[in-house]
Amino acid sequence: MGTVWSGRQTSKQEIEMALSKAKQLVSANPVVVFSKTWCGYCKGVKKLFSELNVTYKVVELDEESDGGEIQAALKEWTGQSTVPNVFIGGKHIGGSDAVMEKHRAGKLVPLLTEAGAIANSSAQL
Repeated sequence: MGTVWSGRQTSKQEIEMALSKAKQLVSANPVVVFSKTWCGYCKGVKKLFSELNVTYKVVELDEESDGGEIQAALKEWTGQSTVPNVFIGGKHIGGSDAVMEKHRAGKLVPLLTEAGAIANSSAQL
């Protein structure tokens, strides 16, 4: 089960550079969703986050020049090769099923609040 992005193998150096970029994005943002524009599961997570007024960074891998390398690096880092690939507070959460399950269990909003991705509703403006 291989993935071909451009008909060539991704070099170890390209993956290391992409991994560094991914880790920088994750550390600089309270929530990061690695996504693809056409992915229905990605759209579901982004819709949920928008409805919850989450401040989050989306990286559309199909629009990034190094999207294939980033996806390969994410697989190496997290063991997950699919999108969406979600990080909250610097921690890998997983994909759509993991995010939706946390939401159903009432654990998502506290996690997002702790990460600073949702403003405390009782906070003064």
